[in-house]
Amino acid sequence: MDVAEFDQFADEYTATHAANIRMSGEDPEYFARYKIEEVRRRWTETGRAEPRAIMDFGAGIGNSLPHLARLFPGAALTGLDVSEKSLAVADRRFSGIATLVPYDGVEIPLPAQSFDLIFSACVFHHIDAAEHAAIFAQLRRLLRPGGLMAIFEHNPVNPATRHIVATCPFDANAVLLSSGELKRSQAAAGFDRIEVAYTGFFPGALRSLRPLERYMARLPIGAQYYTLAHA
Repeated sequence: MDVAEFDQFADEYTATHAANIRMSGEDPEYFARYKIEEVRRRWTETGRAEPRAIMDFGAGIGNSLPHLARLFPGAALTGLDVSEKSLAVADRRFSGIATLVPYDGVEIPLPAQSFDLIFSACVFHHIDAAEHAAIFAQLRRLLRPGGLMAIFEHNPVNPATRHIVATCPFDANAVLLSSGELKRSQAAAGFDRIEVAYTGFFPGALRSLRPLERYMARLPIGAQYYTLAHA
């Protein structure tokens, strides 16, 4: 991970992101919110007890944190990121909402079995693929028995996604990952039950159709996808 790259965009991340995704008909707040709403729905469907502790891996400036707090109100939140400048922005925006932990990109400085749910939003395409399995092994170590890891990524098959990523300043060094690549890295880290679901089929102009998306989750053409890895 290039810490300087993330520090460079910390202060203007929201404005840059908003301009870049304008063609989608939505703003960054929508994309932050819908991911957590989807994770909430899937968590409830599993019948698990409410999570006591949740980590946002690659929390950045904290866009996901208020949605995690709203939809998982009983959970203690931890945000982890390599960019201390981004974490400082997150702390100013959402003071006290989570414990914010700097990460050196090598060793996650947290004890084993600390979390029931680990969430990450479009982080791994910024990390060298050779490092993925080792990072997922660390994240697996941090999950409690029966825990869940939800990893969202951009779908390289979708042409709109490819255009948005190609024209985004903070994605200049990004390498998009197929769901198969991400799943293989998680399997190599020791996860033996991994689900893949696709999302983001309808732009803002067709938002009334979005309730259909949960029934389209196996179609590999959505703008994004996520994996659910079960501990």
